[in-house]
Amino acid sequence: MTWFVYTLIVVLVITSVLLTLLILLHRGKGGGLSSMFGGGVSSSLAGSSVAEKNLDRYTVLVGIVWFACIVGLGLWLRIAGNGG
Repeated sequence: MTWFVYTLIVVLVITSVLLTLLILLHRGKGGGLSSMFGGGVSSSLAGSSVAEKNLDRYTVLVGIVWFACIVGLGLWLRIAGNGG
């Protein structure tokens, strides 16, 4: 059973890094902290709406996997804490 926990921890670390990178790749929608620190400058790297939609999809998918790992580890800790 410990291999399952170690696998969840490794997947959690990988998805945490990926989620951070994917969120940083998003373009600012205007206003807020992103435009205050120079994020309002338009870049040609994320100009396509198809690329933005795919980036949104990947971000949501990695977020769901990250959330599932958190829930899985929480359930495992609850079961392990009860001696089962």
